[in-house]
Amino acid sequence: MEAIAFVIGLVLMIVGLAVSIALHEIGHLVPAKKFGVRVGQYMVGFGPTLWSRRRGETEYGIKAIPLGGYISMAGMYPPSPQEAARAGSGRAGGGFFATMVQDARAANDETLEAGDDTRVFYRLPVWKRVVIMLGGPLMNLLLAVVLFAILLSGIGLQTATTTVQSVSQCIIPADAERTECTADDPVAPAAAAGIEPGDVLVAVDGEPVETFAEASAIIQESAGEPIPVVIERDGAEQTLTLTPLAVERAATDAQGQVVVDENGETVTEEVGFVGIRQEVDYLRAPLWEAPVVAAQNVGAVANLIWQLPVKVWETGVDTITGQERDPNGPLSVVGAGFIAGEVAAADAPILNRVAGFLSLLASLNIALFVFNMVPLLPLDGGHIAVALWDGIKRAWAKLTGRAAPKPVDATRLVPATFVVVVALIAMGAVLIISDLVNPISLLG
Repeated sequence: MEAIAFVIGLVLMIVGLAVSIALHEIGHLVPAKKFGVRVGQYMVGFGPTLWSRRRGETEYGIKAIPLGGYISMAGMYPPSPQEAARAGSGRAGGGFFATMVQDARAANDETLEAGDDTRVFYRLPVWKRVVIMLGGPLMNLLLAVVLFAILLSGIGLQTATTTVQSVSQCIIPADAERTECTADDPVAPAAAAGIEPGDVLVAVDGEPVETFAEASAIIQESAGEPIPVVIERDGAEQTLTLTPLAVERAATDAQGQVVVDENGETVTEEVGFVGIRQEVDYLRAPLWEAPVVAAQNVGAVANLIWQLPVKVWETGVDTITGQERDPNGPLSVVGAGFIAGEVAAADAPILNRVAGFLSLLASLNIALFVFNMVPLLPLDGGHIAVALWDGIKRAWAKLTGRAAPKPVDATRLVPATFVVVVALIAMGAVLIISDLVNPISLLG
């Protein structure tokens, strides 16, 4: 049964990724058509075409590998310079990169010949080119906000409330292989204080508490000290005296990771323990929380993207040396699918699993937004940078009274684009291999 649930989660992630890509390309397609650009193809995926249909001048289709997509617009770049056209292909003695530049120009010129020369991308005003290229990433950002809204305001976040679910009657030693109390076991502090299931914690040691985490923090800092606890029972408030028992536990840092000393030994700390378990409920947030959470995720992913080459290198080293990977490090689509499978197969209520999947898919769309905004070709951010540079050149020429310059020829950046593509393929390969050999697991 778990295997079936795992496969279902994996398939759902593939479908979710395909939908995210399809919406990304629609974000390019709609404004391109609105501004009159000739669009020859709208494709989701790469590789062999599984299905396609032509509607008007555009062929719509689905390809076999759902790891990307594209639309083909007429005249993404200005036509080849006349001198280059007269010189033929320009490959003789041109070298590898010169050949790549000419091939890019030739492919672009084919799109110019296939349609009306007035319906080309490079002739559009700068703001329209930016809108077209920005449309794709913004669709991913919008989808992420919608998914976070469903998660936060529709389902709600599972949160520990201040209502007591159960009370331990005794303190059983951690090394004891039993769950029942004996006459020799000391009474648990909560039971001794008279706390009962259903009680609501109102204040602890004089401090009003709204979450169980707030109450727990005060209790843990009060080991061995009698403290007043205000509870609400049957609509009336009562004040009880609670004396937390001092117990040792592993110390954790702000990220919840176990702290170790210079010798690799686990650092322990003494905290207060009373023996109560809290009720858990889904607390719904207002709708405006979704954009806030999305913005926070954008910042976190942007910081990761900035360090991506280093993080990928560390991931590769961890995989080769057999070390455990950084759980906050980068993932490939394979890794995201693996985690989606684990979420689906987890021993948890169905609502928890749905929430986990929505959170994962929303985070994936945030990553698509941030990654595509990197100002390097062939990413959308690279095309936006080229359009803005073209606008700056034209504005400067107008300001200085000079003739309008020729459109920026982005095919000259093909060598740099080639380097970026190779780097992306290499990093993707490292992450995919690592996700297969040394995956990040929610189960540890």
